[in-house]
Amino acid sequence: MTSGEKFFDRLLGRPPESHLPTAHVPVNAGLQIDLDNLGRVLQTHGPLRHRLVKHTAEQHPEPLVDYLCAHSAVVIEGSPADWQGQNLDLDFNGFAGRPLQTRGWIQPSGDGWVLQLLDIGDLIGHREHAEAREQHQLLSAQVSERLRVCSLTRLPEVVQDNLQSIAQHFQIPCVAIALLDEQDLGWRVHSQYRTFDAPVLWHDGQALGAALDSLGGTAPLSLTLTHGHSEHPRLQGIFANAEGFLVPYRDDHGVAAWLLCGFYHAQDTFERDWLQLTAALAAPLLSRLREQRHQQQLDRLEALQGLLGTGWWELPNLSDDIQLAPQLQQHLNPDEATTRHTLSDWLRLFHPADREELASRLHDLQTLSKPLSTSVRLHRLDAAQNPIWYRVQGQALGVGNHRRLVGFMLDISDIKNQQQQAAAAHARLDNLIASSPAIIYVQRYVEGTLQPLFFSDSLLPLLGRTLAECTAASLIEWLHPDDRDLYFERTRQLLREGNVRSRYRVQDKQGNYHWLLDEARLLRDDLGLPVEAVGLWLDVTEATLAAEHVKQSEERYRILVEDSPAMICRYRPDLTLTFGNTPLANYLECRPEQLPGLNLADWLSAEQRDSFVQRIGRLTPEFPVSTAEISLQLPGREHAWWVWSDRGVFDEQGALVEVQAVGRDNTEVRRSQQQLTQSAKMATLGEMATGLAHEINQPLNVMRMAIVNVLKRVRDGDAQIDYLTEKLQRIDTQVQRAARVVDHMRVFGRRSEVEQHPFDPAQAVEGTLSLLSEGLRGKGVELRLTPPDFTVQVKGHVDQLEQVLINLIVNARDALLGQREKQPELRPWIAMHSEHDGRHVRIWVEDNGGGIDPRLLERIFEPFFTTKPIGVGTGLGLSVSYGIVENMGGRLSVSNGEHGARFCVELPLA
Repeated sequence: MTSGEKFFDRLLGRPPESHLPTAHVPVNAGLQIDLDNLGRVLQTHGPLRHRLVKHTAEQHPEPLVDYLCAHSAVVIEGSPADWQGQNLDLDFNGFAGRPLQTRGWIQPSGDGWVLQLLDIGDLIGHREHAEAREQHQLLSAQVSERLRVCSLTRLPEVVQDNLQSIAQHFQIPCVAIALLDEQDLGWRVHSQYRTFDAPVLWHDGQALGAALDSLGGTAPLSLTLTHGHSEHPRLQGIFANAEGFLVPYRDDHGVAAWLLCGFYHAQDTFERDWLQLTAALAAPLLSRLREQRHQQQLDRLEALQGLLGTGWWELPNLSDDIQLAPQLQQHLNPDEATTRHTLSDWLRLFHPADREELASRLHDLQTLSKPLSTSVRLHRLDAAQNPIWYRVQGQALGVGNHRRLVGFMLDISDIKNQQQQAAAAHARLDNLIASSPAIIYVQRYVEGTLQPLFFSDSLLPLLGRTLAECTAASLIEWLHPDDRDLYFERTRQLLREGNVRSRYRVQDKQGNYHWLLDEARLLRDDLGLPVEAVGLWLDVTEATLAAEHVKQSEERYRILVEDSPAMICRYRPDLTLTFGNTPLANYLECRPEQLPGLNLADWLSAEQRDSFVQRIGRLTPEFPVSTAEISLQLPGREHAWWVWSDRGVFDEQGALVEVQAVGRDNTEVRRSQQQLTQSAKMATLGEMATGLAHEINQPLNVMRMAIVNVLKRVRDGDAQIDYLTEKLQRIDTQVQRAARVVDHMRVFGRRSEVEQHPFDPAQAVEGTLSLLSEGLRGKGVELRLTPPDFTVQVKGHVDQLEQVLINLIVNARDALLGQREKQPELRPWIAMHSEHDGRHVRIWVEDNGGGIDPRLLERIFEPFFTTKPIGVGTGLGLSVSYGIVENMGGRLSVSNGEHGARFCVELPLA
């Protein structure tokens, strides 16, 4: 038997186990149960029998286990004889779910057994409560210890862990600690914890307002709901209309924290334990938070001192050493680590010009306790360019031997330098105003009028007058008579609207008038009443006169533009007109005011528009001008040609903003050129008549001979099918040859198209040879042709280029035939070949006629100039050819080569 069991035996009055009675011995037991040999209850006795849920039924006795709680049923296995000599701890089913906790023993009684039991519920409750309090104290100690030893950076994490420990220990779904917010004097959730399946009641930083102030805070409080209502309705919002438990923490200033337990109702825990646990959590937390705030203040103070270049200094009584704040030491002398200096060393840090004054004021502070306040500069090599100024202030604290001199130093370099710069700028401004055409004035408001109060010194050099001469009456006299009404209106507007901008003329002392730009603003007092007007007079005489001249020039320019016979306009890069004069409007059959918004592209063909846009797109600030001939389709006309000159207007980035253009009608000149070209073409056809007749006679002769041969065979009866077929095919070939010559003569003789088109120059060479090759051979002139091995495109008219080549070859032929009459042994030849370089194509026509007199080379392309006899040539062939090549954007040139003249037709590639 254990010592505990012996204790309970003595406590219950039982004899030792070896002396248990074997017969029924009355004992003062709280509950006595009679059992049969099978352990069934026969009868219950004693005062505790009324606390049992089940009572005996003598007719139908039930086993003892039916009276016991489930966990006690395993204690009494077997029959009552097996239970002898044992201490039985049995829990009986009681009312309201509260078990009856007993301890007892069994002994025989007659034919059965008797079970005697005592109530030990109070003893077990005391033991459990003692264990619970021990656990609570251990938890409180752990919570407090964690908060005291953790670092400030881990403080939020440790608070969270402590709330989790409390929630797990007491099985609380939601727990939080609320602290008083010192800024808005309300309660705020500092930290909270909830189990994963619990609803959200609070979040960190949530403001709870002043609802907790009305609770008093002397003891824990349970928030219970009765029919959905509580005796503390202001707390229902905090607990989301759920039950809760609140525990306060009080310090010297009252309630400082609340422990909030949501979805929880404390039952078996003493108030003292909850108060102790809350104090273990809140007291060190508040202490560490105050420590954290103090550390943050120190950090902010150090950061502020570092940013401002400020810091404290202290000079103990009867000491020559001065102590500086670390941040201040870094600013004053970063090369030295110590913060303690002798007074003389400290004074040497400052500029000699300020050192004596600082020493004197510091001596007054030491001897007379007179507060120190002065500004000094550091002694640095670059102090002249970037001086560093400090504000030094100090005062005496304490008396007697405990007297100290403390103060601070503040970097005021920006303020001091700005003051010096402002003073210098103010001096420069005064000097500038005194020597400039601007006059600053102040007018005092007196009984509805503005009286002159101040004028700057620039009044004298501008108007030759002084402030004493400036009165309200004299100002009116100095005004130009035509501008006095304007000045009176200026004053009324200033008093009415508070600001004014006006321009009028004022006479100087020599009698000359100056145009003055007057800008003024009215100043009012707190009641809105006028006080004075501050304004500026600016001499704008030259600008006003220049504006008048510009206005007159613009009027003359406008008349010139409108009356000019030329077309003048402005348009944007997309060809939209922004201005056009009357001649342009007449050509486009509209009024001048209708021109803005029209687009020049509406009168251009697609090819002309693309060429026009590309041309203006090549304008640059370095080469802003371009001139070209454009073809338009105007109302009521078939075609019109304008000579058009553009000048680009560019912005600061060099982008084209607008184009200014001048144009003239070149339609009649162009038509004359076309007629001249056509006449030259017809003249060329006339000159080629002999060759063309040969070109046609040659196939006719071949056909005649073929027909004669066929007829002869027919008469002789020897007309074979193969022979006749061969002759007919020859006749067909010659007919096609003659038809090509006639068709080419018809195409060559008609007028050229208006629009230029891309074509291969080889087409013109082929057409030229089809008209001239046979004629040249008939006259004994050899034609040396080098076929090109490339294909290129040029832009123009293929028949006009053909006309140029025909003119060059015919002129060479005539020159060769004339030379052969002088030199019968001459074997004349004409060579033609082509080349290109990627940008241009060149067609060369060369002969062996000896060349052209160098004195005539410069005049050879002049109209009506010819070297042929009178009546033989018109003198227009080369001139017209030169114009044709030039209209195609190319150049026709001539030079003397080794054997004779060399003509070059150079055309740009399309």
